[in-house]
Amino acid sequence: MPTIANLNVKADGSFEGTLATLNVTAPIAIVPNGRKIKENEPDYRILSRKNGFELGAGWKRFSQSNGAEYVSVTMSAPEFGTIYGNVANAPGDDPMKKVIIWNPPA
Repeated sequence: MPTIANLNVKADGSFEGTLATLNVTAPIAIVPNGRKIKENEPDYRILSRKNGFELGAGWKRFSQSNGAEYVSVTMSAPEFGTIYGNVANAPGDDPMKKVIIWNPPA
């Protein structure tokens, strides 16, 4: 699966980085949803760092194979349609580096 974003983990639990596809390169932030009230509301909001527009959301999930927590994301914009992905560890051993792995619909 292709990497579509490189992210840095921030001290407040958010992620910042760059979404990069064939047609789009955009600075993004994935920030904890401090307004979450209901269980089905997203755990994170995905924002454009360029203009502050909300591009999508993320939900904490647990791997069926090993129980590890990860974040499942959905983003939408006219420039790229809808993208589904998962936040995962970046290659290497740096826990402060993450990537979004594209998860195309079946």
